[in-house]
Parts: sequence; structure tokens; C-alpha cells
Amino acid sequence: MTSPRKAVALISGGLDSMLAAQVILEQGVHVEGINFFTGFCVEGHTHAIRKHEGAKPKRNNALWVAEQLGIKLHIVDVVEEYKDVVLNPKHGYGAHLNPCLDCKGFMVGQAHRWMEENGFDFIITGEVLGQRPMSQRRDTFPIIARESGAGDRLLRPLCAQLLPPTLPEREGWVDRERLLKFSGRSRKPQMALAAQFKISEYAQPAGGCCFLTDPNYTRKLQDLWRTGAGKHYELDDIMLLKVGRHLRPRPHFKLIIGREEGENNFLEGYRRQFTHLRPASHNGSLALIDGSADADDIRLAARLTARYCQGRDEASVRIEVTEKDGRAYELDVAPFTSEEIPREWHL
Repeated sequence: MTSPRKAVALISGGLDSMLAAQVILEQGVHVEGINFFTGFCVEGHTHAIRKHEGAKPKRNNALWVAEQLGIKLHIVDVVEEYKDVVLNPKHGYGAHLNPCLDCKGFMVGQAHRWMEENGFDFIITGEVLGQRPMSQRRDTFPIIARESGAGDRLLRPLCAQLLPPTLPEREGWVDRERLLKFSGRSRKPQMALAAQFKISEYAQPAGGCCFLTDPNYTRKLQDLWRTGAGKHYELDDIMLLKVGRHLRPRPHFKLIIGREEGENNFLEGYRRQFTHLRPASHNGSLALIDGSADADDIRLAARLTARYCQGRDEASVRIEVTEKDGRAYELDVAPFTSEEIPREWHL
């Protein structure tokens, strides 16, 4: 008896990658999943923080998918390596700051390296021809295979019959006739296949799994690049961009204000790194000052903090200020009215 061939599957947590892995598992191939953490992943982050998302399962969908499939999942931190993809994409950005083609090539390249280091035979992805305008096209598929180094060890089971045969197909490791020919943006074929596999629960697609496709998030990231020390970021920077209300009343500082309990709890973990404010006389949210702020700036920030607390309609609200050096004091301020806050302050 010969050992089964081994494939590493890119698992995002969505339906497509789940189905692609299941199609290959059905052929007796040993499959293990791999998931890359870039720092920009939507997966399992904001809906785990924000209380208003309470109806959603508090889970990492990639881990959940692997559990449903009965396969091992390897989660790999690529935050540092991924920076060059975001900052210097060879193939440019999509509609926002999403370097989709460079990103897919990077992910497959990382999977290819892992494949070689761990004695696996080929890579599978959940890509569908024509589903994504930037990276899932007939002319871009060969670019990903070539630039990642994976070559024809990259198999796309959901649309393989529409593409030239890959090494796993030619060598008989998988039966090409049992692969699929999905194309286009409709999800109906995937949903029908899920029903065939008796998969009844899966993450619903909502514009991808990356914050770089989100116009609200990327506006804040561009503000970070524009007002910081150039086009760069650290992990804490990009995590904070995901949470809270961001206002930049002056070029040299912005205010991050929690919008509800879950966000406040998250921001609490950062309070010692920033001058921070919280209402003392009324219930309200924690606010962080990101940047340099003098006494006048802090009073302005206090008025904004007061605006977003339960004392917003009062003549005066007492705000507790704690500076980065630990010095604490209180200010009595008049909350801003909504009309006094220019639209351009909101990021």
C-alpha cells in the first residue's frame, strides 16, 4: 500500500475554501489547512469585541471550518512579512488599499514554502474563476502560480475543469473528472455543493475577509500614513484602527473614543500608552489621545469626550484626564454640540 498524497489548503474561514478542501478530502488525499494572520483580518476580531455583534458566534471561522472538516489547521503569523505587500504592491491596489493580486501570490508563496518544509505534495485554494475582479481572473491565475513559486502544484478544485490540468491531475493524485467548473460571482453553485456535502452552516460572504477592502478602515489607514512618520505601521496601529470612533480635530493629534462596552474594554488595554480621558460625572466611554497634545488640545479632547457621554445635553461635564506620565486631574467642560463638530474631523 502507498501512503496518500498530502495537500495543504488555504483556509480563510469562508465557504469556498471549505468546499475546496472537502472536494479533495473526498478523493482520499490527506489535507491540512493553513491560515495566515496579517493583522488586517476581519476574521474573529470585531465581532468578538463589539457587544452589539452578540448574535454572531464568538469564533474564529478558520478554526471552526477545520474542525468541521476534521483536519488540522496551522495558523501562521506573517504580520512583518506582509508589510511589503501592503506598502509596495507590485500589481497595485484595488478599489481601496487592497493589494489583492500581490496578497494572493504572497499567501500561496507562503503555503508553498510550508509545503516544501513539511513534505506535502501540492496546494489547494478556494478560488473561483471570475469571482473576484482583481485576483481571480483567467489572466491573473498564472501570475499567482508563477510569482508564488507554486507553479502547477497549485490546484483550484472549484474551477479546475476550466483551467489547464495541474501536476496533481496529470499524475493521477486527484481525479480531474471529480473536480468542478464553477465560475462567476453567483454563490448558488457553492451553496448547492454545500447542501450535497450536508454542510448547513458556514460564514456568509460580506466583501471579503480583509479590512483593506473596507473604505472606512482604509480612510483611517491613509490618515495614519499622512500624519505619521511616513508610510508604515506597527501591529498596534492597525489593531486600533479597527475599534472606536476616530476624530482628528487638529493635525497633530486624533481622538479614539469607544462606542460601546466591548470597545471600551479593548481600549483599556492601551490606556497606559496614551493620554486618556473618561467622563467622571456621567456614564461614558474611554477616549485615547493619539499624538502630541498641549493643554488647549486636551481641553478640546475633553469637550469631544463629553459630547459622546450621557451628559452630552448638560451645560458642563466633568472629565478625568490621565496623562502618559500618570499625572491625573479633572476638567469641567461644556460638551460640543453635533453642529459644532465639522464633518472633516470624522475619519
